[in-house]
Amino acid sequence: MRLIISFLLFFVLNTSFSQKNVLTEQEYTALQSKIRLNFNANVDSAVVYANQMAKSNDLRHKAFANGSLVYSLQAKGKTKESKEKYKLAIGYLSEIPASRDKTQLESYILNFAGMAEWKRGNFSQAIERYQKGMKLSVEIRDVLQIVKFKINISIINEAVGNYQLAIKNIRQLDAFIDKNEDLFTKEDFLNRKSNINSNLASSYESYFMKNQSKKYLLDSAEYFYKKSITYSKNNPYTKISSKLSLGNVYNWKQDYVNAEKTYYDVVFLSQQNDQKDLLCVANYNLADIYYTTKKYDKALVFFKKCDSIAALTNLNQLDFLKSNYYQAKIYNILKRPELAYKHSKIYLDNYEKFETKLNEQTLEVNYKQGVGNLTDEMVTIEKKYKNEVFLNRGLRVFYVLLFVVIVFLLIKNIRDKNKAHKKMNALIEEFKANIEKRNNPEFEQKEVEVIEELVLEPEEVHLRKENVNLSIDEAKENKIVEKLLALESKLEYLNADFTLPYVAKKIKTNTTYLSYVVNKRFGKSFGEYSNELKINYVINEMITNHMYRKYSTQAIAESVGFKNAVSFAKSFRKRTGVSPAQFASNI
Repeated sequence: MRLIISFLLFFVLNTSFSQKNVLTEQEYTALQSKIRLNFNANVDSAVVYANQMAKSNDLRHKAFANGSLVYSLQAKGKTKESKEKYKLAIGYLSEIPASRDKTQLESYILNFAGMAEWKRGNFSQAIERYQKGMKLSVEIRDVLQIVKFKINISIINEAVGNYQLAIKNIRQLDAFIDKNEDLFTKEDFLNRKSNINSNLASSYESYFMKNQSKKYLLDSAEYFYKKSITYSKNNPYTKISSKLSLGNVYNWKQDYVNAEKTYYDVVFLSQQNDQKDLLCVANYNLADIYYTTKKYDKALVFFKKCDSIAALTNLNQLDFLKSNYYQAKIYNILKRPELAYKHSKIYLDNYEKFETKLNEQTLEVNYKQGVGNLTDEMVTIEKKYKNEVFLNRGLRVFYVLLFVVIVFLLIKNIRDKNKAHKKMNALIEEFKANIEKRNNPEFEQKEVEVIEELVLEPEEVHLRKENVNLSIDEAKENKIVEKLLALESKLEYLNADFTLPYVAKKIKTNTTYLSYVVNKRFGKSFGEYSNELKINYVINEMITNHMYRKYSTQAIAESVGFKNAVSFAKSFRKRTGVSPAQFASNI
């Protein structure tokens, strides 16, 4: 219906306009206002008015008309036609003699071009156009156009994550407009207040999304969205988009009843005003609510609506991306693997391209704002940079080196942890295998054979340390080993007094002989031999006794004869590569 009305409007205007090819200044100004007012309210009407203006023989009119079509056509998803209109607008502009009017007209065209780049997601190009246009507006002191540029730049700042800067700039603009209300017509004043409050609320909402612990940001967002809706009686697009975002705030607050109601209002208003991009977002957000509340069938209906509309608009790439992400999750929950795979593949195929582009745009926007020379604030920053250049360079080098060191330490820590976990897992498997063998009747016989081999063939044992000045009869060595193994079987090593003198006395030998035999037969000092027995006992208990795992480190240390938890933990980590608690949690 709206399309029919637009064509009728085009026909009526075309009939009346065909009688003359020159517009009066009053007619030119009136058409300018109509084009701007319909950019968001009814883009088809904006295109009709621009085409009427383009038929004028006046180069200024042709340049403005084609310049406005750069944004209008892009808003309809017609990128190729939009770029062609920009070339035409610049061409007509180049034929106009130098004057204040030409400078102002060029700033208008650059603003339209920046808005088109913003629609395309080319934030770097957008801010470049805005900055160039604002420089021209500053030259001719066009305050109203400077305000427009500042609003659009704040939108870019929000899009790339510069939320605090966006909020600061928008608040300054809001205060300026309030103080200079007499510079605007009533309708223009209301539209600007509506847009400013909407942008301010959006910045607060986006800031919250990156800092979700700051709940008060949502209250600010809700307040300014409601103000925007109040001011936007004659601006349907801003009204719908603010309502949509207000629904998002309710959603963040988990007020799903109000969020759902608000999104349905947006669906109705979007259909009524032919705003397909907002309709797409509203359907996605309704689906998101139903996904959150586990109403998966309803969620799928609205996600599919979102996908269908996104395919038509070519302006809802992010909504399309997220929609397929959640559809894949839903189908996975519903155990429908083919559809889960289909949507996950769509998501993965598009994610990297979208994310890479957004990251590149963020860097470009920040770079261009950091070296811009268009406002007092930018000039101040640039001067400050020049004054502190050596300090900043030194700090950059320091931060880079610090970053490299931190990354190196993190990687080393991760590798050490992985190595320790591998060692621990291998140890667990080894002990489990030994436990299974012990439960095997054949194991006892094999164990006896191993002990006999240990006693009868000592020359096969690897020696780490050997006292060449000491020699003991082989039979005596075997006797000492037999007695040690007997103490082991009785778990004597769990006593705190299981020391070299104690054991030597227990098996009726001296400390020199005992130390020599342990070193020769087991390849370690007596202290290492004792600690290893204790730690092996703890490992075995942890694997086989779930209650033992719940003991404190101090309690475990005392249970195996360690005097304190620190020395026990140190010995345990040396043996396993991890702490007792980590070992217990991984069994």
